[in-house]
Amino acid sequence: MKQLFDEVSCACSKLVTQKYSTSFSLATKMLSPKIRSAIYNIYGFVRFADEIVDSFHEYDKETLLKRFETDYYLSKEEGISLNPILNSFVHTVHKYKITDDLVQAFLKSMKADLYKTEYKTVEEYNEYIYGSADVVGLMCLKVFVNGDKQKYDELKDAAMRLGSAFQKVNFLRDLKDDIEVLNRSYFPNVDLKELNARSKELIIKDIEADFDYAFQNGILKLPVEAKFGVFMAYRYYKKLLKKLKATPSSKIMDTRIRISNPMKINLLARSYVKYKLNLI
Repeated sequence: MKQLFDEVSCACSKLVTQKYSTSFSLATKMLSPKIRSAIYNIYGFVRFADEIVDSFHEYDKETLLKRFETDYYLSKEEGISLNPILNSFVHTVHKYKITDDLVQAFLKSMKADLYKTEYKTVEEYNEYIYGSADVVGLMCLKVFVNGDKQKYDELKDAAMRLGSAFQKVNFLRDLKDDIEVLNRSYFPNVDLKELNARSKELIIKDIEADFDYAFQNGILKLPVEAKFGVFMAYRYYKKLLKKLKATPSSKIMDTRIRISNPMKINLLARSYVKYKLNLI
């Protein structure tokens, strides 16, 4: 009956994705059914770790995160966890041979969020983004290529750049909460409380370069099972970036940039047309 428990566990990860991120859930639905569940399982794992460090202020976050990590490795060793999110993630780790260095890098960045409030150098900033975002892109890529090492190596850099772009957009969009609620400042050498037009322009250009590289060297070359779903996520974040670019730097802290549900449906329809016309 372990199969039934695994199915329930995967359903829990899917529910977590749907509840926490309608945009990511929509993009995941555009993936092939053969790989959809594995991406839900990855999202469930990274989302729970992120929630521990970002949301559970009334609890001992360090203890919770340490327990989460310990339980993950126990479940990986034993092949089962009564935590359905860990159980489903371990299933995906084993099936797609997600290497431990990716999981460790991710957990390292989550641990940094427990105590680190400012990133003063580009090296620190890049290391955090690698662990919090790039490796998540690499975990997903492991699923997309399904054991094809040559394809993985070919697309690895692009997957990391796309993960970086997504994370940097999130940083820019969430400035107010990061600074006022979580007391964090990610962009190095930038006074985010007094973000000026030049600093914002440089951040935007950096994100645009990541997007351009990821599209040309990654998205266009993805296996057919993954291409449309990843393109949909790319289009969504590009739309967010466009709205951020149009928002004056003085207003970034006071404006929560969102994409409305009708706009998401519009993006989906237009992206699908491009996909069917072989424009991507």
